[in-house]
Amino acid sequence: MSFPTERPRRLRRTPTLRRMVRETSLSADDLIWPMFVKSKGEDEPIKSMPGVARYNAKRAAKEAKVAFSEGIPAVILFGIPDKKDAIGSSSWQKDGVVQRAVKAIKDAVPEMIVICDVCLCEYTDHGHCGVIKGETVDNDATLELLAKQALSFLHAGADIIAPSDMMDGRVGFIRSEMDEAGFREHAIMAYSAKYASAFYSPFREAAGSAPGFGDRKGYQMDPANSREALREVLLDVEEGADIVMVKPALAFMDIISLVKESTDIPVAAYNVSGEYSMVKAATMAHAINEEQIVMEILTGFKRAGADLILTYHARDAVKWMQG
Repeated sequence: MSFPTERPRRLRRTPTLRRMVRETSLSADDLIWPMFVKSKGEDEPIKSMPGVARYNAKRAAKEAKVAFSEGIPAVILFGIPDKKDAIGSSSWQKDGVVQRAVKAIKDAVPEMIVICDVCLCEYTDHGHCGVIKGETVDNDATLELLAKQALSFLHAGADIIAPSDMMDGRVGFIRSEMDEAGFREHAIMAYSAKYASAFYSPFREAAGSAPGFGDRKGYQMDPANSREALREVLLDVEEGADIVMVKPALAFMDIISLVKESTDIPVAAYNVSGEYSMVKAATMAHAINEEQIVMEILTGFKRAGADLILTYHARDAVKWMQG
């Protein structure tokens, strides 16, 4: 049958009808709020990311508690240390910035899921994600350090470990070390398809993690590739990942969809800093309606197949969902 018998507009006639037949739903339970934590001092607003700041542990705990009361179930932490060195050793210190923030958040709101990003770039004086040999990152030498960092976060009380470094074999290596240390019940959320993207620039300001030389194209993925993304994802699943992630999200919704169709574990999408900052800039220029744009973007990630969404818009989005 066709027009005039078929009239798709019948089911768009009222807001209630549209809500009843909506194919994709977005809820607060889908959201993970990224937080930047530091050792001390007042909140530090990040210029390129309006509304985002660096918090000390006490303030991070207070903000996390409020966010949980608003409906956000989880945070992911990125640390800004006082000191950096060639191997990022401050990242596995018992009293490190992330470790203190984890403890403070779990004390303030035990029910909140605390995820820790595992990578060396924020803690190294050269800004790369692993051990440097010559002018390249030594993949295998980096694995042990990533595992040390992950275990330190777990001992501090983290619920989930999220390796973002893109070293080959790191999920399996970290999983083995976690199991041996007694953390068999703790999950790994792997940054499985992480592209070498221009969308990360504001994050690098926020985390102080810009590489001191070269770039990360030797270990992060080429944005032109999709089959390679699936290869990376399936390797991580085989090595023990419990959740896989696509990063960035906005220009890579085809990858989110591909991964969702090819795996049976939860898929996360990272709505990254550059995507956030573009929306904020357009909002401040009065070019868009921020609420409508953000909700459309986040719904798009869900429609593409994301089960979880890491987004700096999380707290605003929850308020908008609640009307």
